[in-house]
Amino acid sequence: MVPSSKPPLTIPAHPGSERTVAIIVLAVLAAVSFLPVLLTPIPAMVDYPNHLARMYILSQSGTANANPHYEVAWAFYPNLGMDLLVPQMARLTGVENATRLFLLLSQFLIVGGALLLEWVRKGRVHLAGFAALAFLYCLPFSWGFVNFEFGLGLALCGIAVYLMLADGPWPLRFVANVVFVAMLYVAHFFSLGIYGAALGLFELSRIQQRQVAYPVAAARLGALALPALALLAIMHVSSGSIGSEGTSWFLGFKPVWPLRIMNGYNLTTAAATGLALMIALLFAARRGALRLEPAGIWLAIGFALLYLVIPSKLFGTSFVDLRVIPAAALILPAFCSLSLPNRAWRMAALAGISGIILLNLTVVLSVWLPYRADYAAIIASFQKVDRGSRVLVGSSGDNGDPPFADLTSYPMYYAPTLAVHYANAFVPNLFTETGKQPVRPSEAVRNIAIPYGGPVPSDLLAAIAKGQPPAGVPPFVRTWYRDFDYLYVLGSPTANPLPDLLEVLETSERFVLYRIRRKL
Repeated sequence: MVPSSKPPLTIPAHPGSERTVAIIVLAVLAAVSFLPVLLTPIPAMVDYPNHLARMYILSQSGTANANPHYEVAWAFYPNLGMDLLVPQMARLTGVENATRLFLLLSQFLIVGGALLLEWVRKGRVHLAGFAALAFLYCLPFSWGFVNFEFGLGLALCGIAVYLMLADGPWPLRFVANVVFVAMLYVAHFFSLGIYGAALGLFELSRIQQRQVAYPVAAARLGALALPALALLAIMHVSSGSIGSEGTSWFLGFKPVWPLRIMNGYNLTTAAATGLALMIALLFAARRGALRLEPAGIWLAIGFALLYLVIPSKLFGTSFVDLRVIPAAALILPAFCSLSLPNRAWRMAALAGISGIILLNLTVVLSVWLPYRADYAAIIASFQKVDRGSRVLVGSSGDNGDPPFADLTSYPMYYAPTLAVHYANAFVPNLFTETGKQPVRPSEAVRNIAIPYGGPVPSDLLAAIAKGQPPAGVPPFVRTWYRDFDYLYVLGSPTANPLPDLLEVLETSERFVLYRIRRKL
């Protein structure tokens, strides 16, 4: 066996050393960063309750408790990470705990994958752990894109394994690539794209550095792409898909996202921490303290161009460009070095990044902990919903859309979808998009289902019920007063908009539950 040329990861014996202090601080920050998931039965993420509702349907499919309004339809398409794993885990822990464990596993993969990648590249842990913790609750993750988070963690591990085998026997490298491409395809399609883009850019950098000849580089790039192309061909033949059609760029948001990325709940915190981090990195780069190695330069430029050119919505998946930012933030630390002049500067940098992590974590806890009572209240309200009913979800106000909205109210938007479990109900905005989720509405309710969408404004519902519908009313609510049995109106409680039609059953700080008592 050829000994590694990289120095091993070592911790100095004297406990007062700077490296020991940094590792202890990193360990403490990591432990604290996982606390929100451990302390909250249902994490207050926008999409999370919707995913949890789908896990209940998958876990109960084929049993006496199966929901009559939905059917399970598996196909050869990606984005199935939690759909495959959670129902199996739920046999031992229950659905709610299994879904939360999947989220915790995804966070472990994000942090562990970043650390592994840096160790493989540098032979030591230096920057990646702090970067991973700083982005652990960034926008894509705090919004509940859990399959993407899981897949990105796998991608980091896959990149690390590939780099570990980069100069080894090609059959071993090819087999490892096939394994990770298959896992990433199943987990989340865009995490596979991140994996392919990172390794493709790495291989191109080796050509520029004259580390490999052109024919060899072409063969390596072909071997990288071959498994993914084979999977896409199989998907096409088997009538699988990636998601619904639909592509939008939203170019005006691209300058905004870098200042909004760090925190999913508070614009001020996001802007403050994002600006502080960018200014510190620019200052360190100008002073020569922060340096990107040649492969890192290729990766940085490549990810920047990818962010600029990729649509915001691709294959029906929203915020695709936004996902590139945390991917770059987790990969690039393995390809850069930070050399500060003295102990004071190093301790100041450690305090600064720790402050950013703790500030974002404080905001997360301030949102998640109160939502324990809100989620408990809506779960209790399901007892007043007759089993097998049809439940519509509305909203009493318009809090705006990302990136400028106050997102502290968003974690409630999909909470009513949990009625599919607690009341065996039908809820039209349960995620059932072909190519993404293996759950479909049954034929009887398909005409009033939407594959992806939020609550309907209560003003629109009132106008429809009064016979004054505006133009362009979505088909699934055109006759909502006949098609549904109950209505949840989310937001601060307001006066009953339709007292002749709606009977108040339950009122909470974040919702009102109505029975639709008269069919017009």
